[in-house]
Amino acid sequence: MSSTATSPVDIEKASKEVDRKSEVGWTGSDDPEDPLNFSNLRKWSITIICSTGALCVACGSSIYTATYSHVEEEFNANQLEAIAGLTLFVFGMGAGPMFYAPLSEFYGRRIIYICSFFFYLAFQFPIAFSHNITAVLVNRLLAGLSGSAFMSVAGGTVSDLFQKNQLGKPMMVFTASPFTGPCLGPLLGDFIVFGAGWRWVFYIMIIWTFVMLCLIVFFVPETYSPVLLRWRAQRLRKESGNDSFYAPIELVERSVIATVVFSVRRPFELLFLEPMVFCLCLFTSIILGVVYLFFQAFTLVFRNNHGFKAQHVGLSFMGLLVGMISGVLTEPYWRSLYVKLSNKKGNGVGRPEFRLPQAMAGGVCTPIGLFWFAFTTYKSVHYIVPILAGIPFGFGIILVFSGVFTYLVEAYRPYSASALAANGFLRSSFAAAFPLFSVQLYENLGYTWASALLAFLILGCAPFPFVFYYYGERLRKRSRFAWTNQAEAGTPALTNPAEERHSTDAGERAEDARGANMK
Repeated sequence: MSSTATSPVDIEKASKEVDRKSEVGWTGSDDPEDPLNFSNLRKWSITIICSTGALCVACGSSIYTATYSHVEEEFNANQLEAIAGLTLFVFGMGAGPMFYAPLSEFYGRRIIYICSFFFYLAFQFPIAFSHNITAVLVNRLLAGLSGSAFMSVAGGTVSDLFQKNQLGKPMMVFTASPFTGPCLGPLLGDFIVFGAGWRWVFYIMIIWTFVMLCLIVFFVPETYSPVLLRWRAQRLRKESGNDSFYAPIELVERSVIATVVFSVRRPFELLFLEPMVFCLCLFTSIILGVVYLFFQAFTLVFRNNHGFKAQHVGLSFMGLLVGMISGVLTEPYWRSLYVKLSNKKGNGVGRPEFRLPQAMAGGVCTPIGLFWFAFTTYKSVHYIVPILAGIPFGFGIILVFSGVFTYLVEAYRPYSASALAANGFLRSSFAAAFPLFSVQLYENLGYTWASALLAFLILGCAPFPFVFYYYGERLRKRSRFAWTNQAEAGTPALTNPAEERHSTDAGERAEDARGANMK
């Protein structure tokens, strides 16, 4: 009689096999709980609601500019105090995602959305019924902080719902929403103030926010895969009585505070240790700073040089708005170009750099629009000419932001929420600062050269997408944060949603493990 001894190595292998079988994951393309397998109608409904939430918050930032003169008069405030209401809100929009992004990776997206919009709604009331400038400023800051979840977390939701090769169109919609909002705000605000009074600006925002909160509660489910798998593991343990089931996210023992502290640091690490992140974020930040600076600049140019009345100044943003909408409509072309580049240069495999051509085109259009505006601000030039200059500028804005956002999501896929949070923080910091010196800039340099200076700033950043298009892959391979897909690494490409999601989750688990080790 012979017997076969079992070695410690065999025991360890068997143990790992049992552990692997107990790990809860997605079962494939027919798993109804996997957000990647939602119907297209459901995916797009969620995307549109989240994008409209971002539009609501972004519009809330700029619609306030229509109330400047009334706030100054009623509360005996100076011009800088009135502008501070815009600056504080925008700063809050940038700071909030630094906390919301890591919390969404711990608790999920849905609870963040609900809490965010609940408090965003709550802080609108003290503004609408305020009796002094201090109440306005404090609650504007808190409203910006509260509503800012959609500035970064919504990008993560879009990434949760769509495959990499399907990401272009939904990301374009999400990108357009928070940037058409600032242009829509003055247009709506001026007419509301003219027809109903300045407090009705905030009454309207309260109604809009309440409707959005209801849509979020009833129609936006949880989409973050690690949290959904944790819920599945908890359900299986309860139903089967077998405690061996686990989700990957449960392997990391950490406190919420440790998660937030580490994750707040992570966007700054991406921002200052990753040249690609810093340069692209700087580009988008200057562009958004210029947009928010125009809330004062357009008032000066079109009221002083072209005789616009207060309720008509918002119409000067129509060129920007038309340009942005036109930019969104070009999405099918950029999607087809991405496929063409993937087949021609990537051997059928898409790379993040193939998302940058639209940012390259936007980098050309934005300074053209600004130079056009700068040298047509004279009284002798019909007002429609500088308004039309907003079309290439707005068109370029959408292309730049869509290209940069999609690139950051793909190039830093396991860190997508943190990458967008880093972008949002720097972007909002510039947008908060630029309005504070806008009047002085235009009064000291003149309307032409003040606008030309802004055009030169953007022109200096325009080469960044071109540089990273050609050298981005090389830089990603040297990065400790950037994601390199399997095909680029020389192994077979992932072919189905479950495999790609498992790869992404593995990156998130590795990220979490690093955070736990630093406690």
